[in-house]
Amino acid sequence: MAKLLIVEDDESVRTLAARALERAGHMIDIAADGAQGLALIRAARGGYDLVVSDIRMPEMDGIQMAKAAASLFPAMKILLMTGYADQRERAEELNVVQKPFTLAEIRARVEQALACFA
Repeated sequence: MAKLLIVEDDESVRTLAARALERAGHMIDIAADGAQGLALIRAARGGYDLVVSDIRMPEMDGIQMAKAAASLFPAMKILLMTGYADQRERAEELNVVQKPFTLAEIRARVEQALACFA
């Protein structure tokens, strides 16, 4: 079981991902935007096994949050999600999941990210 943080401004996507990953046996925290996600990362002192974040969000986007988290906690594992081609290009050096995704796809990508970065 891994401790995951899901950062997603769309409540339906956030809930879908959280339920899928909880059913896979993971402990889940959620945040509605990058600023809230970064606050949770700081509060947990980087204690998440993986952060799964949308890229395009209000206030602070997922790439900004990922860079800030990485500067504080260089070993932090982050998996980004987006449905926008231009956002995928901005994050080309990062691990990105294409939206929309199925429950099986998000579970598989999380397991892959956890295994690759173990």
